[in-house]
Amino acid sequence: MQPSDFRQKVRQNLYQKPTAGICPGYAQANLIVLPVDDARDFEELARKNSQAIPLLEVGEVGSPYLKRLGKDVDLRTAIPKYRIYRKGELAEEPLAVTDYWRDDLVPFLIGCSFSFEDMLLAGGIEIRHITEKVNVPMYTTNQPLDGAGRFSGQMVVSMRPIPADQVDQAVAITSQVPDVHGAPVQIGHPEELGIKDLSQPDFGQAVTIKDGEVPVFWACGVTPQAAVMASKVDFAITHAPGHMLVTDLPNTELIRAV
Repeated sequence: MQPSDFRQKVRQNLYQKPTAGICPGYAQANLIVLPVDDARDFEELARKNSQAIPLLEVGEVGSPYLKRLGKDVDLRTAIPKYRIYRKGELAEEPLAVTDYWRDDLVPFLIGCSFSFEDMLLAGGIEIRHITEKVNVPMYTTNQPLDGAGRFSGQMVVSMRPIPADQVDQAVAITSQVPDVHGAPVQIGHPEELGIKDLSQPDFGQAVTIKDGEVPVFWACGVTPQAAVMASKVDFAITHAPGHMLVTDLPNTELIRAV
């Protein structure tokens, strides 16, 4: 399925699940939409924490449309599920945000690790949450962000169990795509991130970790939602964790020499 066809299904509310494995070969993106008064601080937060918040595109004030990631994208209806935050608290999870959109809002599209999963699969590395048909497990860590203006918070990570003999390969593959989080931030030691129980993710669902597998952690685009909650921002629109914008940007355009 082409990304534009998939987005049409989303607009019609025919798809409301996480997007891992959808439209292999195309980048997926996290979304956060903020009032213009908060946008400058957030852009600075992203610049200072680029592995956790790699910006793919910043939209124009008041516009739900994009230039780089898809010409027919209407951000109000292009994502399977959204979240509305008010004063840092989760208020609603609508399927569209047309009724919430305002003329003073600025959309930010952030790289997503779902984008490199087809590269891992092509390398013979299983993606367990795709196999088990659940949302990727995500954990809030003890790693503080480098704050900017009113924004602060902790980095969020996603976890994929990788066979020990394939970890180096997974690192090499994901290192090529820093715009979708790049190389892992931690391998094999969740306690160093303050994660006490892998069976209890803060977002998503737990997955099976088999004998001989290592939990590998990548920075996650849910980090901005953690910053919104920690910073008590008055209003924000985000994607629901795991429910991404499927873009028209080929993953091949994200690859950099390492």
